[in-house]
Amino acid sequence: MTLTRPTTEVADAGGSGRRTGAGRIAAVLVLVTLGALIPLLGPSAALHETGEAAAPGAGGIALLRAVLFAALSVPVGELFVDRLAHRVPGAADVRPRSWAPYAAAAGFLAALALASVVATGNLVPHSLGEIDVGGLYRSRDGKLALLEVNAFLVAGLCARPGTRVWPLAAVIVAEALRAHPTTEHTPLLGSALTVVHLTCAALWTGGLLYALRTLRRWGGGTAGAALLGLYARVAVVLLAAITATGVCSSLRRMPPETVVEQLTTTAYGRVLLAKVLLVAVAAVLALIARTRLRRAADPLTACAPARAEVVALGAVVAVSGLLTALPLPIRWS
Repeated sequence: MTLTRPTTEVADAGGSGRRTGAGRIAAVLVLVTLGALIPLLGPSAALHETGEAAAPGAGGIALLRAVLFAALSVPVGELFVDRLAHRVPGAADVRPRSWAPYAAAAGFLAALALASVVATGNLVPHSLGEIDVGGLYRSRDGKLALLEVNAFLVAGLCARPGTRVWPLAAVIVAEALRAHPTTEHTPLLGSALTVVHLTCAALWTGGLLYALRTLRRWGGGTAGAALLGLYARVAVVLLAAITATGVCSSLRRMPPETVVEQLTTTAYGRVLLAKVLLVAVAAVLALIARTRLRRAADPLTACAPARAEVVALGAVVAVSGLLTALPLPIRWS
């Protein structure tokens, strides 16, 4: 009996651990599926009764952009939090396994698919013969698409994490330039706003994900609470920058006197409103986590709202991908 009882307890603990692991995997799969449905099904819902028409394959393009943004956030966040972790006194010199190579592969495939769309005149190709690869070198959008493909490829091949900074920065700059064509009024200003917005969003989203993974690897403790506190202080600045650049970018596309109307009557405005609400939810969850870090008897209770914040930020990434695939509402201001 003495030998049987511990064996049973271990088996029960192991079974519980397996069930918990399976439950987490199932939850992640559900969240990923729901996140994919946002850009895939979003265009038809956003365009309903607006009188606007979406480009062919808008749902697929929105999904590819969301994958690209997520693939950018993961390695950027890892680099950011790794630097913070080195500032934590007494922290263990261990890190969770990097997801950067997988993110680079996903980003490469998404960028390659988007480049094929550009190569067919912004139409979804139905065969390889329709793709004019050489034509990519003859247009601004084509060159930017190729830059993103090559940047993700280089990021995946980088052996040292620190060297990934430059190809990732190239992706951010290329996305900013792509979002603001030369026909736009003051395109450099728009691109500069997008660079700041996209960089801060990647740091916030990817950084929180990696911070929580690091805390789990460390097993909590004072070092884990210190790391989360460092991240929270920087996240406040990131949120302020995201809000400021987002407002400025929106006002460039929608003059102040038309914003309220366009938030409900245009597809772009509706999705932008959804994004603002999701960011507000993420900000509230971040505030709850920060409050628990300061006042709770166990600061690591902040992990619960932080995990919910990651989910909200994942939805923001999906909605951001959808936003890039919808027609702009009005003239440039």
